[in-house]
Order: sequence, then structure tokens, then C-alpha cells
Amino acid sequence: MASAGDVLIDAFERVRGTVHRVLDGLEHEQLAARLDPEANTIAWLLWHVARGQDAQIADVASLEQLWLGSGWSARFALPFSDSASGFGQSPTEVAQVAESSEVTAKLLGDYFDAVHEMTVAYVSSLSETGLDRIVDTRWNPPVTLAVRLVSIINDATQHVGQAAFIKGVISRL
Repeated sequence: MASAGDVLIDAFERVRGTVHRVLDGLEHEQLAARLDPEANTIAWLLWHVARGQDAQIADVASLEQLWLGSGWSARFALPFSDSASGFGQSPTEVAQVAESSEVTAKLLGDYFDAVHEMTVAYVSSLSETGLDRIVDTRWNPPVTLAVRLVSIINDATQHVGQAAFIKGVISRL
């Protein structure tokens, strides 16, 4: 029987697989494509997935974010605060991710892989009882680690699905 940690790791692995299927074969102009002038780009969606997962896993694991501590912010060279993760960004800011000449499919994939490795290492270290730990008391009921991890997976799945949809649409144009 699979443990809860095994199930969570499987879900994170599935997100990783979809990220790489989306990135496979994409050129810079495809990363920057928008279905309308205010829509998200594939580059922004996948950056946001990695950035959000990085920030949230680092928070619950009491680790430094890879974005900040491993040089990813400098490699991407985005015109945002280092604390930006994409949450609440404007259409102009969304466009800036893909407008950066530094942002490539390879860079996005490499950053996502680094975040994924951190995530799997952390989740692998958890005990079943560790998943019951309260990580956010601002909600009623308070958020457990298990609920936060499922939330991260849910958010990532939605955004990666959006990126896959955009890739499918632009491949037919």
C-alpha cells in the first residue's frame, strides 16, 4: 500500500512530466504567445508554477527559496522584486517574463527541475504524522501541511494544464 508521501510525490512527478511535455520543442516566440492581449503566456505560467512551488515548499520546510539562494533570480533577470511569484501580477508583468531574452524553455525546465528535486526531497522526509502539522493559522480551520501540499499540486496542475492548452492552440495556428 502506498503511503501518503508516495501519493504526493507521484502527483508532483506528474506535474513535472507535463511541464516537460509542454516545454518540449518550444521556441521563444511560442513561450511568449498570448491568446489575447491580456492572457497569460506559457513562459509566465510555467515560471509562476515553479516560483510558487519554490516559495511555498521553502516556507513549510524552513528552507531558503531556490529563487533567492541558488541564483535563479539572477539567471532569469526579471524586472520584479525578488519576492514576486506571479500572484496578482498585471498583464504587463505577465508579458515581461516572456519578453526577457534570458527566459528560454531550457531555463524554465531547469528551474522547475531544481524546485521539483527540493520538493521530492522534502516530501520524502515527512512522516505520516508530519502531514498533520498546522502550517497556516490564518484560515478556519487552520491549514495542515497535507492540505498545503495538495493545494500546491492543485495550483500547479491547473497552470500547467493552461500552458498545455495554449501550446495546443498555437500549434494549430
